[in-house]
Amino acid sequence: MARVTTAGGLAVCGALGGVLAAALVAPLVAGGGVASNTAAGMVTKLPPPPREDPLPEVTRLVDKDGRQFAQFYSQNRQSVGIGEVSKPMREAIVAIEDARFYEHAGLDVRGTVRALIANTQAGGIRQGGSSLTQQLVKNILVNRAESDKERDSAQVRSMRRKFSEMRYALALEEKYSKDQILERYLNIAYFGGGAFGIQAAAMRFFGVSAKDLSLGQAAALAGAVRTPYSTDPARGEEQREKLQQRRDLVLDRMAELGKITPAEAAAAKAQGLGLNMRSEPGGCAESAYPYFCVYVQHEILANPAFGHSRADRERRLQRGGLTLTTTLDATAQEAADKAIQQRVAAEDTEVAAEAMVEPGTGRIRALAASKRYGSNPGGKVTGPNTTFNLPADTAHGGGMGFQAGSTFKIFTLATALAKGWRFGQGFNTPGVFVPSSGFTDCAGKAVNDPNAKIYNSSGEGSGGPYSLELGTWKSVNIFFMMLEKEVGLCDVVRTAKALGIRRADGGKLSEVPTFTLGVNEMDPLTVASAVATFGARGKYCKPVAITEIVERDGRRVAIPPSCSATIDPEVADAVNEVLSGVFTQGTMKGQSIGRPAAGKTGTNNNYTSAWFAGYTPNLAAAVSVGDIRGSYKYPLNGVKIGDQTYGSVQGASLPGPIWVDSMQSALRDTPADDFTAPDMSRFGGGVTPGLREAMEASDRRGRRGDVEYEYWYEDENGDYYRGDPRMEGEGRRRRD
Repeated sequence: MARVTTAGGLAVCGALGGVLAAALVAPLVAGGGVASNTAAGMVTKLPPPPREDPLPEVTRLVDKDGRQFAQFYSQNRQSVGIGEVSKPMREAIVAIEDARFYEHAGLDVRGTVRALIANTQAGGIRQGGSSLTQQLVKNILVNRAESDKERDSAQVRSMRRKFSEMRYALALEEKYSKDQILERYLNIAYFGGGAFGIQAAAMRFFGVSAKDLSLGQAAALAGAVRTPYSTDPARGEEQREKLQQRRDLVLDRMAELGKITPAEAAAAKAQGLGLNMRSEPGGCAESAYPYFCVYVQHEILANPAFGHSRADRERRLQRGGLTLTTTLDATAQEAADKAIQQRVAAEDTEVAAEAMVEPGTGRIRALAASKRYGSNPGGKVTGPNTTFNLPADTAHGGGMGFQAGSTFKIFTLATALAKGWRFGQGFNTPGVFVPSSGFTDCAGKAVNDPNAKIYNSSGEGSGGPYSLELGTWKSVNIFFMMLEKEVGLCDVVRTAKALGIRRADGGKLSEVPTFTLGVNEMDPLTVASAVATFGARGKYCKPVAITEIVERDGRRVAIPPSCSATIDPEVADAVNEVLSGVFTQGTMKGQSIGRPAAGKTGTNNNYTSAWFAGYTPNLAAAVSVGDIRGSYKYPLNGVKIGDQTYGSVQGASLPGPIWVDSMQSALRDTPADDFTAPDMSRFGGGVTPGLREAMEASDRRGRRGDVEYEYWYEDENGDYYRGDPRMEGEGRRRRD
């Protein structure tokens, strides 16, 4: 048979060539839109194939072990190769949409002529005759549209648009093989139920991969393509009945074409649809770990590496088909979630939040909070839900944070040890302290406050000698104000900044005398990352949530930790030695995680918030508690949180137990590592005048009859106790 070759190189069988040309020209001649000779010229001068923008695909978030916990998409799609689509699916879609697909050169001439004649007589589009290649062209043009006008233009029912579509189809046939065209069609088509592409449709309708679709399942999906909305089974029973009718039509057509036997068609039709509808949640509100998801989302939207503008980054997140391997540890995350939920109810106005970080890498292992993530019904401000990322700062969707309280004494302790202070060295403190002199911020400005009076938690008159260790264990405010003055406010601020300390709201740190008492509002992640530095012997690592980015084409980009040595390792060892005593001699005595640990409680003035920040060499965590309505207006006095009533919430009474339970569970499968012992030749031998005598006197006052106590410890209410501060009776009696 003779062949006719177009200017673009397309060979068309001779007998069909004239018919093809006539078919292409007829509608325009009939419509008076283009002169016949011009139209004929347009046939022989094919355009380049249409530009194919990347298809929108799902971006997946997976934990450190590769398990997915969230996804983002504008269109639920996961592209697959033609070899990953079952044979019944390939045959079903061709049978119902374009039976001569493997025979024609991009246009089904007989079908097109039939449709065009009918359309010409009707004066507009009334019948469809589009080949699969033409349908692919239409979908490509719709996908690349950047405005509603362009999108409407790609779908308008006009003969001019149809003519352009035909010419593009011919060009595509020159560029791709038939299987390549079919693959692209199956990945771009909409099947209903929010599923774009055959893989998403197979999972959405039947819970199987495209390669595992059976004959009946394949026929149902092939039938859905023509009318995806009216056959969407998620919409109701009427739509399911229509889908079954379309499935049966496809099965009959496959039998008619000899792709299956009549018996096979009958057997498949005798079965129900067999739907196994699976939801495909998108976004963070529907994620199993929403707070971590929100953190990752903000990391992407704020990072220029993901796009020049926020709009570009949003588009990449929603359409890019990325796989983001995150640092999330499901064991740690579930441990934090459970520890919080056991003590704080989602309905409470008081909120607890926790962040867990790996020392030495900065990898965020968990972000948890007591409230569910999402909007409250009716738009209420308070309720069981929140849209604030409570464990994080405002840059990652968080709120204003809470004052960090006595956890900031850690930075003063570290500064003192770095400047040559020794264990046992300290002050004989007064009962009240006035910061009237000696305090200068990092700009060289005096920030003294002669009108302020600082008391210990037990009130005026509770001064006396305190060593570096005892002042830390008992969290003595006046001791740390004096220590901060001695070592220099600015140096303490610099230590904190070197450990990543930034206000939760992103503002400038308040460099005032009470800096050491934690007057700056913080978020748990920032505090956890800071104290993790000591667990890593002085190596600070910026918190990181993503370890690897896999592009849709398989390219991998690893994201290494960003760390720097900020504290002398020997100084870190000394800090660890002192802070370990908080569990054995201080405010957390009686609360152990069964392995070496160090940390610091924090209870703010008037009980506006409470904290605990602690760490091991393997994991660090910080827990905050405060009222979501406003910590100053709603202090933690006389409150019921969960199923327990508190006269006042202290760092050791609620954040501490949450920390203990979560860390025990998170580390249950991790071998226990010990801290490096401090260099006693460098840090030992300090003396605080009068301290030994004062402790001996305190010890004598702690004796009752035949019962001898080692020491009495002062809690943040001014009560003295031995053992677990939550105990009553013999375990907790006020000192004489």
